[in-house]
Amino acid sequence: MIIETERLILRPFLESDAEDVYEYLHEPAVNCFASMKLNTLEDARAEMKKRIGETEFFFAIVLKESGKVIGEIDAYPEAGEPHAGSDASHDTFSPCWMLNLKYTGKGYAYEAAHAFFDYLFKDKGARRIYAYTEDYNTSSQHLCEKLGMRREGLFKEFISFINNSDGSPRYENTYQYAILKKEWH
Repeated sequence: MIIETERLILRPFLESDAEDVYEYLHEPAVNCFASMKLNTLEDARAEMKKRIGETEFFFAIVLKESGKVIGEIDAYPEAGEPHAGSDASHDTFSPCWMLNLKYTGKGYAYEAAHAFFDYLFKDKGARRIYAYTEDYNTSSQHLCEKLGMRREGLFKEFISFINNSDGSPRYENTYQYAILKKEWH
């Protein structure tokens, strides 16, 4: 699957994307991506081999003009209710987006996320899309709001992705945003 916007192409990852992905994953910008950190270019090459089979829900964000991968966006269908049975409808998605810091502030994240949301609602049967963002990640909060998502709540000390210097977990406050298909315009 390939999704095109005015300036971007959202497409499955290729092995040749390793250097571009390493550029933004060798030092992830926010703690929630700490587990995705790539320590070497070889790690990035191995990661690209894993990602090749992901063609429906995990996309590289690529500049049309140059072919450079500047980020990624993904979301997988889920039941939306943690105790749902196996027959529950999987019509809820929680996207994750990440952009190379060199390309922020240019509208690329909005352009990619808007096209991706449109794809999920129109082609993948999404009923609800929700996103988590740390309370300090104001750019992600702004993106959620620009996409028409409403802030549903703040989870205090919700999750830990990294440890403090003494080894104890560093818990982060996390906002949840969401939008329904009937609210998407």
